[in-house]
Amino acid sequence: MEKFQFPKGFLWGGATAANQMEGGFNEGNKGLNIADVLPGGKERYDILMNPGFDFEIHTDQYSYPNHEAIDFYHRYKEDIALFAEMGFKAFRMSIAWTRIFPNGDEPEANKEGLAFYDRVFDELHKYGIEPVVTISHYEMPLHLVKEYGGWRNRQVVTFFEKYVHAVFNRYKNKVKYWMTFNEINSGLVMPIQGLGFSIQKEEDKYGPTFQAYHHQFVASAIAVKACHEIIPHSKIGCMILFAPVYSFDCNPENVMYALREEQLFNYFCADVQVRGEYPSFIKRYFKEHDIELEMEEGDLQLIKEGTADYIGFSYYMSRTEKKVKADSEAAEGNIIGGIRNPFLKTSDWGWEIDPEGLRISLNKLYDRYQKPLFVVENGLGAYDKVEEDGSINDDYRIDYLREHIRAMGEAIEDGVELMGYTSWGCIDMVSMSSGEFSKRYGFIYVDKHDDGSGTLERKRKKSFFWYKDVIGTNGEEI
Repeated sequence: MEKFQFPKGFLWGGATAANQMEGGFNEGNKGLNIADVLPGGKERYDILMNPGFDFEIHTDQYSYPNHEAIDFYHRYKEDIALFAEMGFKAFRMSIAWTRIFPNGDEPEANKEGLAFYDRVFDELHKYGIEPVVTISHYEMPLHLVKEYGGWRNRQVVTFFEKYVHAVFNRYKNKVKYWMTFNEINSGLVMPIQGLGFSIQKEEDKYGPTFQAYHHQFVASAIAVKACHEIIPHSKIGCMILFAPVYSFDCNPENVMYALREEQLFNYFCADVQVRGEYPSFIKRYFKEHDIELEMEEGDLQLIKEGTADYIGFSYYMSRTEKKVKADSEAAEGNIIGGIRNPFLKTSDWGWEIDPEGLRISLNKLYDRYQKPLFVVENGLGAYDKVEEDGSINDDYRIDYLREHIRAMGEAIEDGVELMGYTSWGCIDMVSMSSGEFSKRYGFIYVDKHDDGSGTLERKRKKSFFWYKDVIGTNGEEI
């Protein structure tokens, strides 16, 4: 078996999000956020993809699994001990904005929320695990959504600036690696979570979406500059959802269509955050969709000065496109659309599995930006079965991860500068897209189910021991 040479100090670990694992949604003076009002089950995807969501909690109609999640809020010591047992070098997590500023616009930060993350970071450092912290991960304060209209409103930039200053100053001696907005480009298909508003049926989606993006780009640049000033030894990156777009065939019209789709989805946000300027291709897009952004004097200079140190990205699937497609060709289940790729298998949830696409993605990103890359999400959502003896034999997950790690090794051989790999959902938690517990990603099984039942007991899966060996050999044994 071929062995790969991963860099010394490579950041092996796992990735999570506060809104999907913490629970304690109304404890510690935490305020409500977007995730707290999203129901579990099939309704969630419809809400995310369709207009008109009211951002209210309807307990008579829906369940809300994020409210308790897997109770990391009370069980973080137990979970971090398990991460340490696997040998994690890094743990990607997020800070819940509403634990720090419950409504988002308070004059002072919430002491209970600040103290909670102090305890989490201290526990990680006890085991030598480096926190990799996402500042905003799909959990915008609900008050900023309802009262200000989300990121469409320029005032939110000021609130975000106060938030980042609070966390940078508090954790400057505890956190070295940061990222600004999780999967920032996902707002192009799911604006609720990333941009904090729902497109209304009568509303033109283009103007509000790109205006909100401009405000996030300004906020991200402010965060980058503040991080460098307050924590000089820090690294702060952007974070995108990357899915390489393949043309269905060699018809030049389909090739051009695939290129345009890839430019808009994969590169637009990264170009602004990494290169520090709006890309040339977006100017034509704005012209064709009659988009005029409102900017303040100094915005473009600020964006130029506040570029990311590295590119964090999630990779789950590729996407295949052609200009004219029939409904029968749709890649159902592929959350970002496209048509079926006949060369790829799919997961239990219909996501196309394409390890070679990760190598392609790494090469494309590094060729374009020449900045360090960090795979901060990648994993397989699947149904897991607990055997009578208590074991969970998730060989399918091992196979999936092995092939993706092999693709990273090939990319490193290609010359890509790769900082680390944090597998998504290293412990089972609530699915972002479907709000289900049954869609499991973890090396650690959590006894919690879609009907709300379960003891929350943690169990090591077969993949737990496999990943421990991967980390222990720095990727030589996969």
